[in-house]
Order: sequence, then structure tokens, then C-alpha cells
Amino acid sequence: MLVGRARQGDATLTPETAIRTTWLAWWVSWLAAAAWSDRAVKRPPTRHQIVYRLLAVPGAVLLFGMYRHDLQVERILWRTPIALAWAMVAVVLAGLLFTWWARVHLGRLWSGSITRKADHHVVDTGPYRIVRHPIYTGIIIASLATAGMRGTALAWLGAGVMTTGWVIKARLEEAFLRDQLGTKAYGEYARRVPMLVPHPGRKRSM
Repeated sequence: MLVGRARQGDATLTPETAIRTTWLAWWVSWLAAAAWSDRAVKRPPTRHQIVYRLLAVPGAVLLFGMYRHDLQVERILWRTPIALAWAMVAVVLAGLLFTWWARVHLGRLWSGSITRKADHHVVDTGPYRIVRHPIYTGIIIASLATAGMRGTALAWLGAGVMTTGWVIKARLEEAFLRDQLGTKAYGEYARRVPMLVPHPGRKRSM
């Protein structure tokens, strides 16, 4: 039995329930805000975006344990202490709040897929001064914290699959933006700001 999983009939809030609720609230609010975006004027061929989308579903299934639980298959790596489990809940919340900071800062330039908007330009302020893809960074942080709390091999595999998908999407998006916004403009930004992992020692413009 995984840490924090409530006994049958026990209504006490557990870290696993809290994490699932946090992710669900984020997902519902994210979808609800989808209309807050300008119309795309250019997008790469759909076939270029299939891979990362195909990785999202199995990754989420494994990460959240949305399958029949079999201890022989699931392989529990550790049982997370309750205090650490709640700390992971806080990390998940922080990661998802980071994605919302990025989305609000990006405004109507945001899109759920790789696109170019009519007035698209390089955004290098707010969270985009820290990493070039703060939304993906926030989701990856939340995914790793979720896997850490659950402590199973399949949860870590799911986090790995999802992270791979976000890295693929980030690289596709960057290639598209370099083509659309100009190699010089986006290349200069890429030299100043890391892609997904913050680098405290890297010099950033004010």
C-alpha cells in the first residue's frame, strides 16, 4: 500500500488525494482558460506534433496509477514518510503555480500547441527570464514530485515518459520559433536563458 493512501471508508485527506486534487484543479482551470488566446496564423504540420502528444497519455496513466494495481508489477521503491509526502504536495503546487505565472505573463500569445500568433515576439521577461519554457519546467517539477511521493517504479517511468514528451515539444517549438521569429532574435535569447533547467550562474539581461 502506498504512503498516504487512506484506509477503506477513511475520509481523511491524504497526500496522494491532495496531489490528485491539485492536478485536477490545475487541468480544469487550464482547459477553462483555453479561450484566452489569440488566433494562430501559422503552425507546423500536425505530424510533427504527434510524438509528444502520444507520450502524454501513457505517461499520465503511469504517473497517477490509473491502472489495476498489482504489487508484482507496480514495484514499490520506497514508502514515503508522511512529512516528506506533504512536502511533495507543496512542490507539486509550486510547480503548477509556476506554470500559471508563465501563462498569465505570456497572455494571449499562449497556445496549447506549437503556433505563431499575429504579433508573436520573443518574450524574455517574468518567468521567461529564468527558463525559455517555464510551463514545461513547472509541469516537469510537479511530475517528479508526484513520482517521488508515490514511490513506485511505474510512477517514475510515467514521469520520465512525460518529461521526454515535454523536451521533444520544447525542441520542436524552438525550431519553429527560430524559423518564424528569426534565428538571430531567438538565438540570442537562447544563449542568455536556459531551456528547462534554471542555471543560477548564467548571466541574464535585466
